[in-house]
Amino acid sequence: MRELSLLFLLIGCFSCSKNKSTGPKYSAAANIDSINAARTKYNDSIKILNTKNHFRDLSGSHKLTHSSITSFGAVNFKNTGRDLYQVSGGAKSGKNYVEIEGQIKMVSEKYLNFTGKVTQRIIENDGGKTDVRSKKTSFVRTGNSPYWRFQNRVNNSGFADNIDIYR
Repeated sequence: MRELSLLFLLIGCFSCSKNKSTGPKYSAAANIDSINAARTKYNDSIKILNTKNHFRDLSGSHKLTHSSITSFGAVNFKNTGRDLYQVSGGAKSGKNYVEIEGQIKMVSEKYLNFTGKVTQRIIENDGGKTDVRSKKTSFVRTGNSPYWRFQNRVNNSGFADNIDIYR
């Protein structure tokens, strides 16, 4: 009997093994990766919505005029964000010129907030001194006019200028 119990004990020891699962294993890393992929997709969709303009896109070239310059000029709008544009351009006629360089934020269809510099030289104003204006200001469209007018109209010589950007 003793030999029989020893035999069962030996059979039991060698036949028992740890229970191995044959099904798929749970991977925390795979779960985290799928969550991160979903979050990235969601964040990217928000980023795309935040870059869309509230108002119409002004990118491209627009006509620029100055009340003391007889020829038309151009100002180029380059979109850099939501309703935000980098602008540069000017108009020139003979020795008279105006140049615009800066940033415009379109806050409504009628108002463009301007931060930058407007440089001009008009021979009839103060002997042709170069005038630089760099205050924050706006371009405003009134009524059904086809242009936005520069609101910092009085130059350093005391003369009023009409600087217009056409739609």
